[in-house]
Amino acid sequence: MPKRQITGTVIKIAGDKTATVMVERRVLHPRYHKTVKRFKKYLVHDEKNETRPGDTIEAIECRPLSKTKSFRLLEILKRGEA
Repeated sequence: MPKRQITGTVIKIAGDKTATVMVERRVLHPRYHKTVKRFKKYLVHDEKNETRPGDTIEAIECRPLSKTKSFRLLEILKRGEA
């Protein structure tokens, strides 16, 4: 089974080697037929503590590293504004 990849924005550093990433997706509302945004937060393992809030990153699914953390950092796509 292929591993899922997510792209999102780091919203906060959640402890050592962990970043909270918000992933936004756009879906069509079933009744109003209008595009609406849906958000979900994931915890991503950042081994070298490279990420900062505001960065756009790509993460890949891996084995569960803790109770809620099952993604690891693949690459930083765009640096946020400091």
